[in-house]
Amino acid sequence: MHQDRNIALIGALRKDFHLSFFNAALLKDPARVLEKQGPNTPYPDVIKFTDAAQVDALKDTLQAYLQEAMAYAEAGLKPPKTQQALVLPETLLAAMEADPVLAEAFYRLPPGRQKSYVIHLNSAKKEATRLARITAFRERILAGKGAQER
Repeated sequence: MHQDRNIALIGALRKDFHLSFFNAALLKDPARVLEKQGPNTPYPDVIKFTDAAQVDALKDTLQAYLQEAMAYAEAGLKPPKTQQALVLPETLLAAMEADPVLAEAFYRLPPGRQKSYVIHLNSAKKEATRLARITAFRERILAGKGAQER
C-alpha cells in the first residue's frame, strides 16, 4: 500500500509466485514483463516468477514499476473505466428470444453479472453443454445473481 491505496499484491502458488499490480492499465511496461492473467483480463497486470533468481534479475525493473505505481497513487490517478461491448452467444440470444422473462431478467443484471454468464457459456465446447448451462442458470438469472453466485 502507498498513500492508502493498494499498489501491488504478491501471490504464492504451488509452482510459481506472482506480483500483481492494481491499476495496471496506467503502467507503461517498457520492459514488457507484464502479462495478462487470462483471456478476459483487459490489461497485462502480473509478473510471474518460478524462482527467486528471476526476482533478482528483474530487481531494477520491479523497483521502477513499483515507483511508477506509487507515483500514480500519490497523484490520485486511476485508469479510465472502459465498457467493452458484450457479445452474447447465439445460444443465449435464441434462449432469450424464446423466453422473454429470461431476457428481461438478463438485461436487468449489472454488466459484470451479464459478463459472468457470457464467459461461462463461451467456455462450453458443445452446443448441448451451452443449452444445459442456460437451463441451469435460468433460476439464478431470474434471482438477479451472477454465474458464480450461490
